[in-house]
Amino acid sequence: MKRFTQAILPAAILAASLAGGAAVAQTGAPAAQQQPPAMQQPAAIPNPSDAQLEKFAGASQKVAMVAQEYRPKFEAAPDDAARQEVLREADEKMVSLVRADGLTVDEYNGIGQAVQQNPDLQQRVQEMAPDAVAPTR
Repeated sequence: MKRFTQAILPAAILAASLAGGAAVAQTGAPAAQQQPPAMQQPAAIPNPSDAQLEKFAGASQKVAMVAQEYRPKFEAAPDDAARQEVLREADEKMVSLVRADGLTVDEYNGIGQAVQQNPDLQQRVQEMAPDAVAPTR
């Protein structure tokens, strides 16, 4: 499914949030839960505008809520196939929320990468939305 392979936070980020913030590659998650290398390392947007950061801050809050909503479903899934289905559902919901906030998947990923790498951007995002979650590696 093309949408699944282009998703923002499908297996890699959702699994990272489920693992308490550790990256999937570092947790030893099954390969079926990992994204291709290109999806794990989005190209950073080095200087996102205030408008982009505001959209990111709002979207990241919503994405974090979806991750929290799907965590128990993921953990309760009886097998890999069921876990993949939970990830697919969460992925679709996250993509929809990001797009509803006016960002493309690539923009969201790129801003997230920049925020990870730049403490000043992290601070700006936190000021825009105190409950916003900075993406984890």
